Amino acid sequence: MLSVHTSPLAQPGTGDAGGMNVYVLQTAIQLARRGVEVEIFTRATSSGDEPVVEAAPGVLVRNVVAGPFEGLDKHDLPTQLCPFAAEVLRQEARQLPGHYDLIHSHYWLSGQVGWLARDRWRVPQVHTAHTLAAVKNRFLAEGDAPEPKAREIGERQLVEETDRLIANTADEARQLVELYGADPERIDVVLPGADLARYRPGDKAAARAELGISPDEQVVAFVGRIQPLKAPDVLVHAAAQVLRDEPGRALRVLIVGGPSGSGLERPDALIELAASLGIADRVTFLPPQAPEHLVQVYRAADVVAVPSHNESFGLVAIEAQASGTPVLAANVGGLGTAVRDGISGLLVSGHRTDHWAASLRVMLDDPERLRTMGVAAAEHAAEFSWEHTAEGLLDSYADALSSHRGVRSRLAGTVLTDGYQTRSRVLWRRRMGVVRR
Repeated sequence: MLSVHTSPLAQPGTGDAGGMNVYVLQTAIQLARRGVEVEIFTRATSSGDEPVVEAAPGVLVRNVVAGPFEGLDKHDLPTQLCPFAAEVLRQEARQLPGHYDLIHSHYWLSGQVGWLARDRWRVPQVHTAHTLAAVKNRFLAEGDAPEPKAREIGERQLVEETDRLIANTADEARQLVELYGADPERIDVVLPGADLARYRPGDKAAARAELGISPDEQVVAFVGRIQPLKAPDVLVHAAAQVLRDEPGRALRVLIVGGPSGSGLERPDALIELAASLGIADRVTFLPPQAPEHLVQVYRAADVVAVPSHNESFGLVAIEAQASGTPVLAANVGGLGTAVRDGISGLLVSGHRTDHWAASLRVMLDDPERLRTMGVAAAEHAAEFSWEHTAEGLLDSYADALSSHRGVRSRLAGTVLTDGYQTRSRVLWRRRMGVVRR
């Protein structure tokens, strides 16, 4: 796996670390449990990073030195793709021929490196975009910077070149076809998941006690990177309107995360906004939380808000629901798949303050409906697991290997014999630990 701009070992919720980090690490762990040896190449961001880290049994993370350890924004990273790719190729050259069977690249920067390695190693490349420049620019948040043209060009190249494309939802698959001209036959829709063993309903009172939150307050939580794209300001504005209309309401907004992207330009902007709206005493800010503490945030909340301007899926929405908490989310991107509108939560069209404030009231003012939604939320989230994601990826990998071998045989002007095909299938099963039905 290639994850150039952010490490799967980084703490999600700050910098460039987010849902993609969780996705890469969790799918790697699940693939390893199925007999796949996974090596993840990422860029070292500290001189203290060990060259190789065993993230889990069967999962190695290789920290590649490419450019300065610190101070590089992801928009600067295209200048470091050459040294990064060189080290990836050197690593393969140290192994016996055929050491790597397949490349799975994540985000467009990794895709560019994977494209080079694919041709050098003569193996298939599977690519997951996670976010698309054309989609992000179409739904650009106020105050956010548009994605550069170079990124959109790079994404179009990958759509044309990679053997298989993984889309998180059917909506993302449609965007790949409509905005990038992707071949629908080369797209596999594989839903992301959640760690259902960790994120599950629990004791709300205990969670609130751990976080120092009053048991009598109504709590709405935001979890994620603090930047315009994620739109935490929408929640703060909505909460302020609710409190203006009902000053006596015991409402608390819990913001969990750190500044990221264009949010780094004004890291205290959300704190300043809460103060300017007169609700600073009603908003609690927490730094990004490790999973064992994050589940307590979800449990402590009555509602988890996901007001993003765009999400390819929205892992926070699934994690919150798995923890038994309904979600109030913007009806954008993959959130329409992650949340069952009216059942496990509510979807809001647009980002108008009055609409969000009204939806917040609808959820908080009906405790019985909120409880029913929480039960339905956990049931809905049970349909999403990293185990299911890994199975879907294995199917896509198998198709990529099969089609890639077919192309190679045609280019060589030969036809694979039955014996070779049989041997290839046996090797695939042995190395990947699966049997294709």
